[in-house]
Amino acid sequence: MCVGLANQLDVEALRGVAVQVAGEAADLARTVRDEAVTDGAVDTKSAETDVVTAGDRAAERLVRDRLAELRPGESVLGEEEGGDHALDGLRWVVDPIDGTVNYLYGFPWYAVSLAAQVDGRSVAGAVVEPVSGRVWSAALGVGAFLGDRRLRVSAAERLDLALIGTGFAYTVERRKVQAETAGKLLAEVRDIRRSGSAALDLCAVAAGWLDGFYELGLNRWDWAAGALIAAEAGARLRLPGESGDGFADGTLVCATPGVADDLKDALLRFGGV
Repeated sequence: MCVGLANQLDVEALRGVAVQVAGEAADLARTVRDEAVTDGAVDTKSAETDVVTAGDRAAERLVRDRLAELRPGESVLGEEEGGDHALDGLRWVVDPIDGTVNYLYGFPWYAVSLAAQVDGRSVAGAVVEPVSGRVWSAALGVGAFLGDRRLRVSAAERLDLALIGTGFAYTVERRKVQAETAGKLLAEVRDIRRSGSAALDLCAVAAGWLDGFYELGLNRWDWAAGALIAAEAGARLRLPGESGDGFADGTLVCATPGVADDLKDALLRFGGV
């Protein structure tokens, strides 16, 4: 991270912007959901199971418009409209609806995720749930919060008693490999959960609702805010893009410190995620 720029940033102010804008986008996503589904405004992206609704597009457009007003001149990378992939400087990263399939079906575990990153590292972010109204947020060095309540990861120390979250890709070939890994891991942990939203799974680790989470193939917008929230709550993370540790570059592993090493060792033993 550029030290000069980092020292100039008010990360709490950035967190406030993330909370405000993600909250507005969450309100919009909730409002348009029924209309989008009723009108059949559903397209697909990488596969027939990879859906994007009118709600995704409207929420991202709102985020971009509001950031242009509140933080003029700062770049934005989003799931639906893309953007500058260069890591240099300050950039906002938005997933307008993380858990789009849940959103489509009315399953209430989806969220708007918005993070501010400097040189590719998250410094502030928010994950807002449209249905429950829960607001998760964090700022680098300040802590992680659910509303006004400070978050802390669980005190779990045994992998065999740990509750672990995961996710699966949209492509059949990758899902088969991930299912094999999950099947093997089931024999080593308390149980496995698959919710459909990586951002919220990372928040769940931060709150101690999960003891760990792992997934292969996440995009930056899937984890930019949630990973910071987990880290500020005390979680240990292996982020996509890291290399030299035996994992595929696109693997994310997040866990409370007491089980982090054991979880990573188990996943490596099973040959991938």
